[in-house]
Amino acid sequence: MSRKRFFSITLGITVITLSIGLFGCNNRNQVKHTSTTTFSSKETNQNLPKVLATTNIICDLTKQIAVDTIRIKCLIPPKINPGNYEPKPEDRKVVEQAQLILFNGYNLESNLTELIENSNSSVPKIPVAEVAVPKPRQLKLNGETVPDPHVWHDATNGIEMVKVINDSLAKLSPENSSLYTENTKKINSELRQLDKWIKSRVASIPDKKRKFVTTHDAMSYYVRAYHFPFKRHLISIDNNQKISPQRIETFAKSIKKDRVPAIFSDTNTDSKLAESVAKAANINVSQRPLFTNTLEKSGSDVDSYQRMMTANTRTIVEALGGTYLIFEPQAKK
Repeated sequence: MSRKRFFSITLGITVITLSIGLFGCNNRNQVKHTSTTTFSSKETNQNLPKVLATTNIICDLTKQIAVDTIRIKCLIPPKINPGNYEPKPEDRKVVEQAQLILFNGYNLESNLTELIENSNSSVPKIPVAEVAVPKPRQLKLNGETVPDPHVWHDATNGIEMVKVINDSLAKLSPENSSLYTENTKKINSELRQLDKWIKSRVASIPDKKRKFVTTHDAMSYYVRAYHFPFKRHLISIDNNQKISPQRIETFAKSIKKDRVPAIFSDTNTDSKLAESVAKAANINVSQRPLFTNTLEKSGSDVDSYQRMMTANTRTIVEALGGTYLIFEPQAKK
């Protein structure tokens, strides 16, 4: 398996001790969003700067900061794993037209990164996650150490990403820098509150139930930030790989030994992988999946970065016996 395809597969089931938080499904972001998705939108001033964002997480944060001062193109649609995205012929044209390109980096959207870096465009190409988190967590892949690109699962890293996007937009459109700075302060105030809220919810899970098994290790930043010490790696499986009954039984015995309350699936992995192990271990799979790589479409419960973080926290906390409270950010006075 190549490093390039690394983040398009399931990396493993991990057991981690944890404590957790809630879900703000009734809370919309406090900063206005725009719905512009192409450079050619008739609703947009054709003279506005053209910004290209690869992932919908970066796109969402960019919209929250810039509002209607830019024409933004979000390349990777909702529900699509960035590691699986194959650039379309028209994507090259969009890359060449953009005046600012924002991508995650750390090989998350590997195919798009190659297209962007090899383009003839001389505009700023900002690897947001790499700039925001210059010292990423490291993972082992086939004996090679590689950076974990899923930095946004720590809300404090989300704050740093917002700062990077703000700085990039201010250089592109200096006349709007005051607006960008104001929106950035509002967003980061909310994210600081979100970070504290997650930590408070973490403490509500009973000690004996603070164990977490998932089909994807993209949550490692979350686990580290919210004090869920890594326990051990149970399984490494691909979506297309069949698991033998013997392996399932081995995993089930390990889970039983650790008295794991539930297994978490994610939106990028076939839930049958988790279900087969959970059935053998006689435990449940969480009713809701975790959102590890992507948001959902506008108007859903997971259509923004903040709502993704609260949704994942609610899913974990409820499955492990913690207390669910709605996240209600307070406006900065």
